[in-house]
Amino acid sequence: MSKKIVILNGSPRKKGNTSALVQAFAQGAESAGHTVTEFFLDGMKIHGCKGCFGGQSSRACPCVQRDDMKEIYPAVRTCDVIVLASPLYYWTMSGQIKTALDRLFALEEGDGNLLRGHGRASALLMAAEGSGFEDALLYYNHLMEHLAWENLGHILAGGNENVGDIEGKPEVSAAYELGKSIV
Repeated sequence: MSKKIVILNGSPRKKGNTSALVQAFAQGAESAGHTVTEFFLDGMKIHGCKGCFGGQSSRACPCVQRDDMKEIYPAVRTCDVIVLASPLYYWTMSGQIKTALDRLFALEEGDGNLLRGHGRASALLMAAEGSGFEDALLYYNHLMEHLAWENLGHILAGGNENVGDIEGKPEVSAAYELGKSIV
């Protein structure tokens, strides 16, 4: 059965190492008959969460702020899988993806929780110069537990100092296979 997959790409580089993982994952998922929608977060206008608790999950745009999250909310509402893709910045995910994740909280507010559970699954794709992914994994695993999403796994590609360093590495093939393996 075809799945709707949303990729939140938190890299600032459209052709960087994280984006190479995203591209491979998407190709694998599409080869298995799934629909993939990628949001390149760095190219979007997304404000930080105000912590106002004013969201209403049933509204078309559940957050009180009006910005490019209006494009992401409907896709997340109807998707089966959410892929979080980010470079490793200061031992965790990038600010771009963290900002979008914080704003997804509006789907948990008000008159219905449209984010937690609902049979969703997630995967994590990360690239980095180093290899200290522990804190990012800890956050991701806590997030999966809180949201009650199935954790499909993660691809963590260290040792990629320059753009393009990831080419030909096994993590790119692993990202393709992870996308293809979604059932």
